[in-house]
Amino acid sequence: MPTTGQGIISRAAGEPTQLEEIIIDDPGPGEVLVRIQASGVCHTDLHYKLGAIGNDFPYLLGHEGSGIVEAVGEGVTEPKVGDYVVLAWRAPCGHCRFCAIGQANLCSASLNAQPRMTAARDNARLSPAIGIGTFCTHTVVAARQAVPVPRECPPEQASLLGCGVTTGVGAALYTAGVRRGSSVAVFGCGGIGNSVIMGAKLARAHRIIGVDIAENKLEWAREFGATDVVNATQCDPVERIKELTGGNGVDYSFEAVGTPTTLLQALWSRDLAGICTLIGVPDPTMTMELPMLQFFGLGGSLRVSWYGDCLPSRDFPLLARYYLNGELDLDRVVSRVINLEDTEAAFEAMERGETLRSVIRFPDP
Repeated sequence: MPTTGQGIISRAAGEPTQLEEIIIDDPGPGEVLVRIQASGVCHTDLHYKLGAIGNDFPYLLGHEGSGIVEAVGEGVTEPKVGDYVVLAWRAPCGHCRFCAIGQANLCSASLNAQPRMTAARDNARLSPAIGIGTFCTHTVVAARQAVPVPRECPPEQASLLGCGVTTGVGAALYTAGVRRGSSVAVFGCGGIGNSVIMGAKLARAHRIIGVDIAENKLEWAREFGATDVVNATQCDPVERIKELTGGNGVDYSFEAVGTPTTLLQALWSRDLAGICTLIGVPDPTMTMELPMLQFFGLGGSLRVSWYGDCLPSRDFPLLARYYLNGELDLDRVVSRVINLEDTEAAFEAMERGETLRSVIRFPDP
């Protein structure tokens, strides 16, 4: 029978979100019902709220979630009722043209549940953010979107594996393939950028340079493992990076802002044949002029990282173990632990640049 719960709903672009009663239908074939324990408040949720991603209002916001499987639909053998899981917004189908050739990270038919959540007040069918919806007490997802992780990893920290941390760490380890002893520059030291820094540290990069325009974010970069920081308001970041690397530039650069200016800076801060990875999501109106001969002469490559090229079934448990072993500082990523009704204030703090991640913690039953 349907479950009654609460959720944060965005009903119109740019308007404040509302805490409402929601009705969650039972999971269908291949789906599971998850009781959410914690959910990170990510910039992507803010983009949904502002109408910058789509117009399928009303939205049930949230996509970084951890919780407990409470029911499974027909045909589901994994996960099981009672399993502790992190939710993935991409779950490879196993059959598309990319999955068939072993590139499941590029799956073109990623699995999602049918929309199962409605607003109690008007029976409006809710669009779950990135096919999940985690700013709520319960949600329904495709079974493969619910990935079991070690129970020793607390819900607040585990929830962050669902998007931001995995995206940043994966961009370093998988998309770019940072090598031991190499040099790295990260443009934008918010939640994603500092996760790139942690990924570069895991890869044993020798020099990690954090670049930002906010001193508090540069301090975060130092705390997460940057060996050097550059305030782009005080100098030319490209020239400063060259100075820090003997005039050569870095082996790997990462853009975690999503603007033409920072992407060009990331491109020109590379050494010969260096790799630049774009992670930041640009505005749909943005364009960039690229001097082709300069780009050709520097060599190397420009890559785009989607979800850190991760495989949730492999990487969520792996990153949870890195955390438990003290190699991944998820504790520091959690800036604030809040209640569900504090979500709007968390968006405001995010826009002011005060937090890496506010995490909603739901009371245990």
